[in-house]
Amino acid sequence: MTEQHSVFDATKYKNAQREQWNKDGAAWRRWNPTLDRWYGEVTRQMLDLARIEPGQRILDVAAGAGEPAVSAAQRVGPSGHVLATDISEGIIALALQFARERGLGQVETRVMDGENVDLADASRDAVLCRLGLMYMPHPATALREWRRVLRAGGRVAVVVFSTPERNPWGAVPISIIRRRAQLPPPVPGQPGPFSLGGPGVLEGLMRQAGFSDPEVRTVPVPLNMASAAEYLRLAREAFGAFNAMMSHLSPEECESAWDEVEVAMRDFESPGRFDVPGECLVGAATK
Repeated sequence: MTEQHSVFDATKYKNAQREQWNKDGAAWRRWNPTLDRWYGEVTRQMLDLARIEPGQRILDVAAGAGEPAVSAAQRVGPSGHVLATDISEGIIALALQFARERGLGQVETRVMDGENVDLADASRDAVLCRLGLMYMPHPATALREWRRVLRAGGRVAVVVFSTPERNPWGAVPISIIRRRAQLPPPVPGQPGPFSLGGPGVLEGLMRQAGFSDPEVRTVPVPLNMASAAEYLRLAREAFGAFNAMMSHLSPEECESAWDEVEVAMRDFESPGRFDVPGECLVGAATK
């Protein structure tokens, strides 16, 4: 395990992330209505904890196809400004399109690495990152960068998934795919959906980065859909990491793995409904 962790290549990993989201970003955007329902409450709580007000200048890191940048832009109003950034040029272009469709001229987009923020010191009132920090190889570095660009008294607000046990929507498929693809378990410090979900981890990172008074809330994020089959369509189209884990398998092996995932996820199905638990942590702190 130590040897595997020592050869983790952050640059190669980031390039793979960029390629994945360039490929899968359009599918993520197509599922926006489902994703917005799924993450709606945790997004509202994040914006509340960030204390976003009209006229503020906001940085959204790992903005994806446009949320929470669009929601933040609605709060800051036309006198404010939201810079939405992502490592993927493909998906951030969709974010700009999403903002313009809603008439939000106060949203600007830029391709940017969340661990290396090309902005002036003390130039933003708040920094947001919804479901991105846990995929960064050096989360403490990222948080220190975000603190640097915040004005004194500015706020950071972050959403991550909690533990696998509280998120069977992802943990069950990942377990099946990992076994089918014969992948080793993740090593300590390796990025992934549940890498920052343990007790005290997010708060500790915020303190390590120099933030004051971190607060971490637990927020249920159940996924409610029509059926396990509909969930499988979402997972296959929008969860690029699942496909990436199986990239070395044959098409037949991939189909077999997906079939097993669908059978397992039927445990969360009832007549006319599919309800699978999920849980996020919302962390916020002050510069």
